[in-house]
Formats: sequence, structure tokens, C-alpha cells
Amino acid sequence: MSGELSPIDKAKFVAARKAASFVEEGMTVGLGTGSTAAWLVRCLADRMTTTGLKFRGVPTSTRTAALASDLGIEIVSLDEARWLDLTIDGADEFDKDLNLIKGGGGALLQEKIVATASDQMIVIADAGKKVDNLGAFPLPVEVIPFGWQTSKALMEELLVSMDVLGRKTTLRMNGDAPYVTDEGNHILDLHLNRIGNARQLALALNQVPGVVENGLFIDICDVVIMGFGDGKIEVHDINQGTVGQEQIDFLESDNLFTDLAD
Repeated sequence: MSGELSPIDKAKFVAARKAASFVEEGMTVGLGTGSTAAWLVRCLADRMTTTGLKFRGVPTSTRTAALASDLGIEIVSLDEARWLDLTIDGADEFDKDLNLIKGGGGALLQEKIVATASDQMIVIADAGKKVDNLGAFPLPVEVIPFGWQTSKALMEELLVSMDVLGRKTTLRMNGDAPYVTDEGNHILDLHLNRIGNARQLALALNQVPGVVENGLFIDICDVVIMGFGDGKIEVHDINQGTVGQEQIDFLESDNLFTDLAD
């Protein structure tokens, strides 16, 4: 089966497979959203089948909840779980300090709440997500629908005083209509090109009226598992200050990849 995967899909798969090995019996685990997180859910379901692993999952979106339920993973809400042992999620970008941009999949609010309610956050990503400076990927900001144009104007005014290279702001669309998050909000994507001070920007954006949350994850991620198309992984641990390497063998089971939902 591995021969049918693109190099990027191979990279996502090996990162997800390594991350799945961090889940231990009886854990409560936050399950991220997006294409890389979908690989993780598949790998965890495979561990349940092959080893009898038992754990509970707290999904960060309705899409992840549906996939996990279809694969037989026990799902609980964050309110039921209250606190999590581990959250595993993808990222759109990460830097050397393991600060992230997330929200390309539209679930940044739930993702940030779940991640910050966890003892540890592990991010899985292909090598293309590593950057010297955050900002090449548009920064998502979730806003309430009421007065979103005012929020947009206030954000654009704020960006004049921020250390960024671009200030274009666009409303995310779903066809001809604005994109709507699971919480019924809209997303504004900030095309900043480079963010000089991510911590300052994250704090300032959340002061804009109408902003619910932004996609900058600062000092939240503990470990990044970066996958490569040849099956190699790098494990970046910010707390230990280490970078480890490992070679992951591809699984040949068709069951793991059938009907994978991004």
C-alpha cells in the first residue's frame, strides 16, 4: 500500500504512526482536525485492533468525531473528560521554538481549548511545515458573524503597528457563502507573509472586539514529530531540548487506508 502514497502522505503517515505510540492504556487523548490528524485517528484505531489498546478520545471538530466514531474509538466531550493526558494534532506551520500557526482546517478554537486542557501537546507534520518565521501561511482568526466587517477593519488598523510584512485580510469562504465554524462563527485569514513577534500579535488580536480566538499557538506545543517521504521522522522535544531521528516502516495493511477522510 505504501507505494501508492504520495511523499507528503507518507510523511504524514509516519509522523502519525509515531505519535500514536505515545498513547497509553487508559489515557484521554485530544484528537486534532485536518488531513494529518486523520492519519493519526486511523493509526490509533489500528492499535486498538492489533493490541487491544483502550483509551478515550476528545475530538476537536465534528469531522474528527465522525471519523473516530466510525472507527470504533470511544468519544467523550471535553466537559466529560475535564482534563486530558495528551493532545495530538497537526499544524500549518511551526518554528524552532515550536510555536504554531493552526486553523487551516477551520477548527482552531476547539483545537486551542483542547490543547491547553492537556498535560502535553504533540504536533505531527510533514517537513514542509517547518519555517524560520511564522506567517507565510495565512493566520486564521475566528470572529463572531455580528459586525465582522468592523472586526476586520480594526484588525487591519492594528496590523499597521505590528511587525509583519503584509496586512491583507480576507473572509474565508465556502463556495459563495462565508465559511462557518462548528461554533457558528466566521474566519478571517490574515496574509502577513512574516510575523516578527508572534507573542505580541497573538495578545493584541484577542483584544479586538468580535475576535473569539486566533490561530497562533504560543508555548502550547511540547513535541513536534516531523515526517519525511522516505519514512524518516524527527522528534523535536522543546522541554528536553533534543531532536531525535528514527526510521518508520510502512504498514502494508489496506485496512488502515480505506476511505480515509481528510
